[in-house]
Amino acid sequence: MDTQALALALPLIGWASHTALLTHRLATARRDPLTGLRTRAGWTALAERVIRRHRDAVVLLLDLDDFKNLNDSHGHAAGDFALVVTAERLAAWCGRNGIAGRLGGDEFVAIARHTPDLESLHHALNQPVAYAGRRLPVFVSVGSCRVKDLPVRSISDALATADSAMYAAKGTSGRRGPRTLNR
Repeated sequence: MDTQALALALPLIGWASHTALLTHRLATARRDPLTGLRTRAGWTALAERVIRRHRDAVVLLLDLDDFKNLNDSHGHAAGDFALVVTAERLAAWCGRNGIAGRLGGDEFVAIARHTPDLESLHHALNQPVAYAGRRLPVFVSVGSCRVKDLPVRSISDALATADSAMYAAKGTSGRRGPRTLNR
């Protein structure tokens, strides 16, 4: 190859390599490195498309119960393993009719295109996890929101409604602590 052709080719090779690197970084930023599920940004972009196209879509918010205790009692590797197994179970349940994601920590999210069988989800998620010769208890609270029940179809409103339903399932009024009843 002559030097003139090489001088023309090098910038193109550099540009192609840089483009490939940026594409890889963008793709990995949309996936949670621990679980392989979509991150908040990646999930939200797809979920917004689903709610525009599917009136019967259902948004789910999921949270591992007593996760801090699992980490403290059995170690962070056991906690990470429980997160990975939960992600696998959620993704399998979603299958081709939904999209699963991890918001962070022990919070997961999913959207189903049609009214899902939540009983099968509860059964799949609330099974012990075999780790290092032990059976670790895993319990997941799930809140759901049918998009058609919202005055305006939006992911933020659906997540807020699912969040309230999830904390009601936990027996608390929300992130601030236990529910208190006024007498």
